[in-house]
Amino acid sequence: MTRFQWRAQARCGVLLCLLLVMGLAQAQTRAWLDRDSINLGESVTLNIETEQSAAPDYAPLQAEFSLSNQTSSRQLQMQNGAISNRAVHTVALSPRRNGELAIPALRVGSASTAPLRLVVGQAPLAPATGDAVAFIETEVDDSNPYVQQSVGVVVRLYFATQLASGELVLDTPAGASLQRVGDDRTSVREVGGRRYNVVERRFLLIPERSGPLQVVGARFSGQGAGGFFDDFFGRDGGQLSARGPDQTLQVQAVPADAPQPWLPLKNLQLRYVAAPAGGRTGEAITVEVEATATGATKAQFPELPVPSLGDAAQVFAEPPQYDETFAGGSPQLKLTRRYSIVPQQAGTLSLPGIQMPWWDVATGQARTAALPALTLQVAQGTAGLAAPPLPQGQVAAAAATALPSTVTMGTTAGSAAWLWPALAAGFALLWLVTLVWAVSRRRPPATQTLQAHVGDRPSSRYSAADLRRALDSGGLDEVARILMAMAAAPDLDAVIQRLEPAEQREAVQRMQRARWGGEGDVSQARARLREVFKAGPRWRGGPAVAEKPLLAPLYPEQS
Repeated sequence: MTRFQWRAQARCGVLLCLLLVMGLAQAQTRAWLDRDSINLGESVTLNIETEQSAAPDYAPLQAEFSLSNQTSSRQLQMQNGAISNRAVHTVALSPRRNGELAIPALRVGSASTAPLRLVVGQAPLAPATGDAVAFIETEVDDSNPYVQQSVGVVVRLYFATQLASGELVLDTPAGASLQRVGDDRTSVREVGGRRYNVVERRFLLIPERSGPLQVVGARFSGQGAGGFFDDFFGRDGGQLSARGPDQTLQVQAVPADAPQPWLPLKNLQLRYVAAPAGGRTGEAITVEVEATATGATKAQFPELPVPSLGDAAQVFAEPPQYDETFAGGSPQLKLTRRYSIVPQQAGTLSLPGIQMPWWDVATGQARTAALPALTLQVAQGTAGLAAPPLPQGQVAAAAATALPSTVTMGTTAGSAAWLWPALAAGFALLWLVTLVWAVSRRRPPATQTLQAHVGDRPSSRYSAADLRRALDSGGLDEVARILMAMAAAPDLDAVIQRLEPAEQREAVQRMQRARWGGEGDVSQARARLREVFKAGPRWRGGPAVAEKPLLAPLYPEQS
């Protein structure tokens, strides 16, 4: 190969690497809005996440929006040994007109964001009186919700003067639960040619039964600051009050064909945040999954399942991380969970994708959010295996064989300096080996006979009481962890092989399907586990043998 050809190939390789990096940056640059619809006079926040070092070009937005509150933050993250430098840029957008507005693709260095859509409604009309100093507006994101659906309620207090004090109250309706979400938001709006201060307070309403649900209007009572109110209220002494209109929601029952567990949502999206293409045996591979649900809270959302890969790999799941927000009048939940997968053998490892059934409240249909399966190419790890231990009968022989070379006595004067330390070390090693041999010889014959009969019987620090407690109040992940510890098994497939009764094996398999594949009801799987494990697990090889307690009983039995 000539020198010119070598340089040409090197330049092509560098160019391909640059194109690959540009493609990754393109895929890792994304934009989203904190809500999809607002009214004219309100603002929406545009978020841009990227690994580019350049700032976004906001110039294409100025034709349709007024820009304010531009911020940027940067953070370093390490995933699978690689360091990523991500930046998040935010800007507040105030639309100049109503209608469906397009947010065009924005350039961020060598990458671009995807275009977005924003629906802008008319500004709220002035109250019927036309000259009210204060009034209340109530917005419910769904007037026909389902039972146990999370309904966002936004209460806005408009007041055209300064307040010294005040109280805004929304009563909990009968047949539903109501809780306040987040902190109050303040803004200034112009309604009917008059300038108002606005306090926005958000609530989460969850209906508990079907039928009409009356939401009594919110109430406000307050005190004006100084004598400024006298011009408006005359003899009222600066007192200010307002009341919102009542609303009636028509709550729908749970459909008969709805998937279980019941999960009514507006939207559900699953995606891989980190999904490597391969790894090595004995080394952890990190897979991170993100679920974004619109219309749900942390308490309502089921846990993301943990895959079971049998003898091919061990799976360790970290506790999920939650981020609850309130966007567009509806609650929004973002859940992320990391899985550490340790392959046990080289070759192709197939990781099944997560499936989560849910109910689309907008269309009234059952849907399933699913991730594609991952195919990982696993190479042989470089870590060496530990040498197998020697049998006890060979330990003393090996030590005795090695001892003479250590304590050989020399006759020269130079060897006298290390003679006595070598002798001391040799006698200490011989004493230690003799002690180990004596302890092993002192085992009673009955114990040896029992171990030969029981074999590899599982034992652990968990008891049947711990298992029952986890089945009553813990999660399925905790139940699986206790069963694997009691069976001394690396995964649930090994637990199933070591269980004796067929009904216990079937119950654990049912739990696996509910945890990972989304097949079956989690509550029904838990009830079946309580039934078959009421007296604890029964392992192959006969009944469990009670271990001798380490401490004497506090109150010994009286003979």
